[in-house]
Amino acid sequence: MTRRALLLTLCVLAPLAACSQEKEAPSPEIVRPVLSTVVAPTTSRAFGFVGTVEPEFSANLAFRLLGRVVARDVEVGDLVKKGETLAALDTTAIALGVQEATAALSNAEAKFANASASEERQRQLLESKNTSQAVYDAARQAMQAAKANVERARAALAKSQEQLGYARLFSDFDGVVTAVGAEVGQTVSPGQMIVTVARADVREAVVDIPDRLTGDLAAGTPFEVTLQSLPTIKAEAKLRELAPQAEGATRTRRVKLTLIDPPASFRLGSTVTATRVTAVAPAIELPLSALLEKDGASQVWVVDPRTSSVTLRTVDVAARKDGTFTVAGG
Repeated sequence: MTRRALLLTLCVLAPLAACSQEKEAPSPEIVRPVLSTVVAPTTSRAFGFVGTVEPEFSANLAFRLLGRVVARDVEVGDLVKKGETLAALDTTAIALGVQEATAALSNAEAKFANASASEERQRQLLESKNTSQAVYDAARQAMQAAKANVERARAALAKSQEQLGYARLFSDFDGVVTAVGAEVGQTVSPGQMIVTVARADVREAVVDIPDRLTGDLAAGTPFEVTLQSLPTIKAEAKLRELAPQAEGATRTRRVKLTLIDPPASFRLGSTVTATRVTAVAPAIELPLSALLEKDGASQVWVVDPRTSSVTLRTVDVAARKDGTFTVAGG
């Protein structure tokens, strides 16, 4: 073989040898990523319930008399002070009644004065033996009747004057108007709600809790209340009142929680979430997607962080609900 042929042969064999070496080199192992989570036994559980902020004390104010409303000085949302006039009735008929009672009292007092003078004269005549005992007794009885009429007339006048005061509606405490029930010009009956006033300084959260979760609730049970419009604003609360029985349709009980120093953002009518944390038996909850069932056994993959490897482990499943399952053992 000539030198030129030898060089051509080596040039052809060199690439073939390189290709052979590349095929024999092992390919790198593919690292498969996995989705994992770090779990720990759960020792407590939080239950959240939606409710609203309501006043702890409120009053439906109404007139005690039948009459026509001539003034209503407040609207919903207005702040009112104790003793401030909120509404008024037409006092024409009531004022006439006061005048009538005043006149009746004057008439009764005049009759009493006349009867007293007559009794005094008959007493003097009886002492001088110029009249009989029967005549004096009649005069004395007439004086006592006139005196009773004066007392009755005074009571009637006081009642009329008191009714004149009933024509004005006022608040017994500082608060805010939350509802109105009558307009100017409307004729209202006694006891009909005209204005509802609530105390704004004492507020509470009112929530409905399923009956099955109220077994261990008692007065003073703590809750954490969060404002739904601003979840970062929270307040502590304590249970004040628990409904004695569950509502028939929803099987929930109305629970009232007294707010402890709530921020100003907890306005009346605001929507809140009341959260209660309860202790439970230690348990581990995992998503159902982590459960592998094979040959009648329930298994999960366990990641070893030191070796970055996974192994199958058989576990006992206690319960399954809402896309999760509880590990009882293993």
